[in-house]
Amino acid sequence: MAGGKLRAFAVILAGGRGTRFWPRSRMRTPKQLLDIAGNDTMLRQTAARLAPLFRPTDIWAVTNIEQAPAVRRQLNQVPIWQVLAEPAGRNTAAAIGFAAIHIRYSADDGIMAVLPADHYIADAAGFRALVRAALGIAETPGKLVVLGIPPTRPETGFGYIELAGRPRSAGAAKVFAVRRFTEKPPLATARRYVASGKYLWNAGMFFWSVSTYMDALRIFQPKIHAQLEDLAATIGTPRYERALETIYPRIENISVDYAVLERATQQGKGFTVEVIPARVGWSDIGSWEAVYELLAKKKGENVTDGTHFLLDASGNLVWSPRKFVAAIGVHDLVIVETSDALLICSRDRAQDVGKVVKWLEENKREELL
Repeated sequence: MAGGKLRAFAVILAGGRGTRFWPRSRMRTPKQLLDIAGNDTMLRQTAARLAPLFRPTDIWAVTNIEQAPAVRRQLNQVPIWQVLAEPAGRNTAAAIGFAAIHIRYSADDGIMAVLPADHYIADAAGFRALVRAALGIAETPGKLVVLGIPPTRPETGFGYIELAGRPRSAGAAKVFAVRRFTEKPPLATARRYVASGKYLWNAGMFFWSVSTYMDALRIFQPKIHAQLEDLAATIGTPRYERALETIYPRIENISVDYAVLERATQQGKGFTVEVIPARVGWSDIGSWEAVYELLAKKKGENVTDGTHFLLDASGNLVWSPRKFVAAIGVHDLVIVETSDALLICSRDRAQDVGKVVKWLEENKREELL
């Protein structure tokens, strides 16, 4: 506590694999650890965006055992023990609880700003203003706050948040009550959502106090809560590593949206869910196509990295820093070369790159994963 207010912590979720960015993204060097969209890695861009609001000692990260060494190197100003390594991926409800019990151990309570490591935000200053507003709201016990993205198209790959009633003002933000969370919709439903003006994309950015989140787990997910409390009892003791290895992999694999937010919206039970629309130039950079859209300054432009010769070619994304690429008469392709693999696909099939990774896994081609 300082000045009657809870201390604020950023919790960066950095455990994803980024399979749609193969062959650059691998098990130990996934999307968030690469310079996919800019001159620095997405993880470091995320940390830099938060730096004006959070000291390094106020930043925590949750990743997995394979990626933890690289995450610690990239977040080298963050205390090493604040980069938490999951022994098994158990989705966001567990990952956020994992951070919550460690923050509680070190600071008793605090406000958590839970943010993905691999998103792009063009308006960093505007984003920080909304984060400040969300942190202020989240100080109230029982408040669960979400940032929502005003949709720019009828996207079927995101969940949606339905707004309820008229907004109120909170600092730089407009704040709406949440009527409900919906799953990824079919195209016709997505079109209806966008046309109504009453829905936002769920971008996975959350704000609440540690005590509020743990109370929500206790009420809505009592088994997960009990498992995390069993683990929490061992923090700082010689029993911790063994407890982590035995307890954590048994936690249910469930997202925080299903586990807490949908239930709090439907049932209440002392919790209020609110959403702040965030027009901040957001992208989840979910595929090579999204990278092209971000980097291309005009329609049909070729986006390249490395030396190349392109003749009668347009709309291509070419990443080959080591090899000279010559492309003639090709359009709207993704070409990505690494030392051991070459990806060639049409931009409109970029979402299917993850299927390559699935095939490699099924065929036990670990050297390419």
